[in-house]
Amino acid sequence: MKHLVGKVITKKFPFMGDEVEVRQLSVGEVLKVQNMIKKTSKSKAEDSQTELLRGVIKIAVVGAEDLSNEEFSTFPIAALNELSENILEFSGLSGGTSEGN
Repeated sequence: MKHLVGKVITKKFPFMGDEVEVRQLSVGEVLKVQNMIKKTSKSKAEDSQTELLRGVIKIAVVGAEDLSNEEFSTFPIAALNELSENILEFSGLSGGTSEGN
């Protein structure tokens, strides 16, 4: 089993009529996402939900880590939500980014 340490599993998901490659989150990354979700649920900031989407996508989508906040703002929110839900489900966190997860 030790030979599998650090192995990255990926899967392609549809996004805006194209495909993006998503890394399955490691245990450490899942914990980071769970902390982001908790922080978002307590936040009163208007953009906290968008910030959560950005964080999840930057962690999981290959190449997304280099996108600026302004570039993220050009994507439709529905497409980002769907991609985020796919990421979380693929990583064993089914149920999406709604509060209480």
